[in-house]
Amino acid sequence: MSEVFEGSFTQQEPIPAEGIEAAVRVMEHGRLHRYNTAGDEISEAALLEEEFAAQVGAAYCLAVASGGVAMTTALRACGVKPGDAVLTNAFTLAPVPGAIAAVGAKPVYVEVTDDLVIDLDDLAGKLGQADVLLLSHMRGHICDMDRCMALCDAAGVVVIEDCAHTMGAAWDGTPSGRWGKFGCYSTQTYKHVNSGEGGLLISDDPEGMARAIMLSGSYMLFERHRAAPPPQVFKTIKYETPNISGRMDNLRAAILRPQLRRLSEQAGKWNARYRAVEAGLRDVPGLTLIERPAKEAFVASSFQFLLKDWPEPQVRDVIARCLARGVELKWFGGAEPAGFTSRYDSWRYADVPELPETDKVLAGIVDMRLPLTFSLEDCAQIARIIRSEVGAVWQAA
Repeated sequence: MSEVFEGSFTQQEPIPAEGIEAAVRVMEHGRLHRYNTAGDEISEAALLEEEFAAQVGAAYCLAVASGGVAMTTALRACGVKPGDAVLTNAFTLAPVPGAIAAVGAKPVYVEVTDDLVIDLDDLAGKLGQADVLLLSHMRGHICDMDRCMALCDAAGVVVIEDCAHTMGAAWDGTPSGRWGKFGCYSTQTYKHVNSGEGGLLISDDPEGMARAIMLSGSYMLFERHRAAPPPQVFKTIKYETPNISGRMDNLRAAILRPQLRRLSEQAGKWNARYRAVEAGLRDVPGLTLIERPAKEAFVASSFQFLLKDWPEPQVRDVIARCLARGVELKWFGGAEPAGFTSRYDSWRYADVPELPETDKVLAGIVDMRLPLTFSLEDCAQIARIIRSEVGAVWQAA
């Protein structure tokens, strides 16, 4: 009888004991709001910002309510206004164009390559259409950041990095999020650290971060931020920047701080699981693996492969057959949005362009979560099941 995988693709590891203890202390004293401190107490949110800034080598950090809030705050802090155009990847998740739409701007989509990164040739041809690029490191895949930044710098285009899937990752030794003016991270449950929902925003730009802090809703309490520009930077900004409340609370910050301290260890575990699946799917007829560049230090909490040029019924057959054996695969080629796998032509609040290269890639992208609750043997078993079902459908075609 064919083997069946019995694990859960949505079950995360428990919060570390240190994080639970810290959260209990916050609940016991009741000061959950980041500015509600007693005496000389430093809030958990301020400590989280200080520690994450040091961890990635950034001058400043702001903790916010979600990754989406981080992106909208960064866009506003960069001066993006209603009606402006913002460049972004055509292959991304809905919160990215959603952040652009939330500030009244219009996404301009850039094609994607078979490596699942932004097409830099297409980007080069579109740089004259916008002043900002919201660059999504979608599903943890990082483009050639040296070339990307050279193109954008030459054109005067500001880069904001969406690092929801690349916390702890790097390109050529430089951490993800440290290339652009802002780096935006998510701490939602399925990301590399888990507070249920939350986000972090980093920058080296003092005026930009001062605007971000005011936007987040600091109520003129910006001097309580430790990973922030000095008070004099806020002198004019505090009068002209609206409060769009999007703060992180101390409870979530307390949960996150211990997780960030062990991020490097966790990254090693994720990558071991990724490599186990990759090894099991190597040389499967009809299945294309995404080869990772030597300069890319990734953190693989998910796995993607391509069924290039497969007819839709066969792709759906593979997904259904794997699901029947306990392996939950997601497909980005479906015409109707399904969960998080919506595609650019589903976001009809924005213009829908013709993107033939992206359409070809999306039609073949198969995606799978890799939670750390999976063992290496689990990953090997998952690969065996996928290999078997892809092979069966391929041979029957």
